[in-house]
Amino acid sequence: MCATCGCGDDAAAVITVPHEHRHDPDGGHGHSHDHVHLPVTETVTLEQKVLAKNDELAARNRRRLARLGILALNMTSSPGAGKTTLLERTILDLPGWPTAVIEGDQATLLDAERIRATGRPVVQVNTGAGCHLDAQMIAGALDALDPEPETLLFIENVGNLVCPALFDLGESGKVVVISVTEGTDKPLKYPHMFAAARLVLLNKIDLLPHVDFDPARCAEYANSVNPGIEIIPVSATGGDGLERWYDWLRAKQLSGKRRAIDDLSVQT
Repeated sequence: MCATCGCGDDAAAVITVPHEHRHDPDGGHGHSHDHVHLPVTETVTLEQKVLAKNDELAARNRRRLARLGILALNMTSSPGAGKTTLLERTILDLPGWPTAVIEGDQATLLDAERIRATGRPVVQVNTGAGCHLDAQMIAGALDALDPEPETLLFIENVGNLVCPALFDLGESGKVVVISVTEGTDKPLKYPHMFAAARLVLLNKIDLLPHVDFDPARCAEYANSVNPGIEIIPVSATGGDGLERWYDWLRAKQLSGKRRAIDDLSVQT
């Protein structure tokens, strides 16, 4: 098992390309896992091996994406922050930009079906008991997706702000989406994710009059763990702030297209 987060690394992820008719991603079959109890000293070694293997595969993904001039963004959040709604809106608002999506969830094709309805290529990765995507899953998803050169690739990770911070996927950078309904102190509670992020999108700002949330204090907390991190307040449903998000995307894409992967590569 994965000592980093407790996910069973012997359980194969299910990669699905959605079609017109919905299918159960695993046919209703569960997966069994062997649980091995290791001494603490061995657990640390195992964790290092798991991450080292993942980093090697992530480097391969990064080279592959770089050769195609693809800007790949690892979209992370807690469950319900609005990642999928944000991606739907982004795709529809940028019709001339070739985009594709890799969807990560423990189960169902629901989010992938929503993206498919926009007309853009999408692949669903179901992780089963796993709480994050990893580089091997992304390699398989890229094989299935076969994105065109210079595509804007969104990787919507499993809703979780813990383990996805540790696993490099080969992306150009991580974008953290939080919502005003989650609490001002989110960056302090999940410092590793915010430290790894290139951008924070503060979503659902249309709800600010109805919740106890301090955007300025949240930005202060985010900068305490990642000095200089850019924060863009948005409303995926109302449209507020989205043009600034699109400008950020354009800037990253135009900052050298085929060099974008090197410019934004995640430090390991």
